[in-house]
Amino acid sequence: MSHEFPYRGLRVLDLGQGVASPYCAMLLALYGADVVKVEPPGGDWSRGLGVRYAGGTQTAMSLTFNRGKRSLALDLKSPEGRAVLRRLALRADVLIEGFRPGVAARLGVGYDSLKAENPGLIFLSVSGFGQAGAYADRPCTDSAAQAFSGMVSVNAGADGVPHRIGALMCDVPTGLYAYHAVATALYARRDTGTGRWIDISLMNGGAAILGHKLAEFALGGGPPATINAPAGTYRTSDGVISLALINEDQYRRLCAVLGRPELATDPRFDSFAARGAREDELVAILAAILATGTTADWLGRLRAADIICDKVNDFADWLADPHVRASGAAAPIEQPGIGRVPMPHTPGALPASEAALAPAPAPGQHSREVLAEAGLSDDEITTLMQARVIPRPNG
Repeated sequence: MSHEFPYRGLRVLDLGQGVASPYCAMLLALYGADVVKVEPPGGDWSRGLGVRYAGGTQTAMSLTFNRGKRSLALDLKSPEGRAVLRRLALRADVLIEGFRPGVAARLGVGYDSLKAENPGLIFLSVSGFGQAGAYADRPCTDSAAQAFSGMVSVNAGADGVPHRIGALMCDVPTGLYAYHAVATALYARRDTGTGRWIDISLMNGGAAILGHKLAEFALGGGPPATINAPAGTYRTSDGVISLALINEDQYRRLCAVLGRPELATDPRFDSFAARGAREDELVAILAAILATGTTADWLGRLRAADIICDKVNDFADWLADPHVRASGAAAPIEQPGIGRVPMPHTPGALPASEAALAPAPAPGQHSREVLAEAGLSDDEITTLMQARVIPRPNG
């Protein structure tokens, strides 16, 4: 075992599609696990969501969340395909599935049927609303989970309408929580010798990062109020900056930098509560002042006063930033058929771990070798190809 690859030798079967469960599997691969992605012959649905690259086999989503894996394309509608899947599941240390409740069991790889023959199996189910309850069978995406969890309600725009956050704010945290749960179960298995079934949902993954907002609602008896006005984003003469305030002294310093020290003692704005009650009025005053100067000028003056602030970057700004480059925050990959693609560094991962992470596979790229490792003969594999249970190479 090493710090770079503590999961080397661990067999993971990834039946997930989309983001949350594949991301969990990718993190296991990052740390050395042998992850086999089982997907339909045409690939999982993330390969078709957005602009397609590499001959139509990859999208930005699929190449991001399937790094480090081998791909087995398998027709699970056929009894032969389901038999192969069960054979692989009985050899796995971890099985990750993202089906609706009950589907894995119908495919012959439900936890109850597997654990009798593979008691050490850690079985992770990632779904929209969990394995039980009135909503268990509902379809779900990141957008739906953001709406259901209350996340959208605390992101009202200038038009007064709550908006979806433009990032995978439920999928990615759910994948992280799933990885945490699997890692914990693996640690426990060293002593118990047994695995367990882990139930993770996008519903809970989204809600889990809103704990402080739920507490504000419960304690305040209503929708969460603004607690740090006038923090937020402001236009300058040539861009946008973000301000953050965490105490009264910072607000007083902000007023001084803006040339309006009297705003610090104005009864309308002299406490967090007062400013929250009249947020729109105060924000309008600050916006008019900040619009008169450049981003660089304001950032220089605000930072000199030890006020938390930064430029609102786009992705080109972020990639070109000297600190990003110097700190290794970006870790580019070479994706076959596409070329060099920038990726953010995985926090906490050692450079050697990321350097060894293979690019995302094409659908079915490793089907023959995966089946051979599972004990199937060349004749058996050829028969499966002839029956279209697994696709022939290059279609």
